[in-house]
Amino acid sequence: MENLPSHLLVFVLAAFLGLEVIRRVSPLLHTPLMSLTNAISAISVVAAIQIAGEGRAGYATALGAIAVTCSFANIVGGFMITDRMLRMFKRRSGDKAAAGAKSGDGGR
Repeated sequence: MENLPSHLLVFVLAAFLGLEVIRRVSPLLHTPLMSLTNAISAISVVAAIQIAGEGRAGYATALGAIAVTCSFANIVGGFMITDRMLRMFKRRSGDKAAAGAKSGDGGR
């Protein structure tokens, strides 16, 4: 409990630094960055599971359980958004024929 203020300070500074880094990223790099943050969240969820399962004080177990929930939600949401963004760049089978017809080759 005596290290709580220093741990909270590190957490707040890390959150602020992360927010500033993400805010300045070019929109072109959002999908690769999303994949990277999913990997980081996977590491966080493993650490949170370890903290929640160690059987320490009640507040540590509760915070670990909250961290597991938040990290897991971040991973699932990140993969859903990444999948949606990648589907925007896939061609549909009808689009290929329509693109060929516009160019004059009859879709061949």
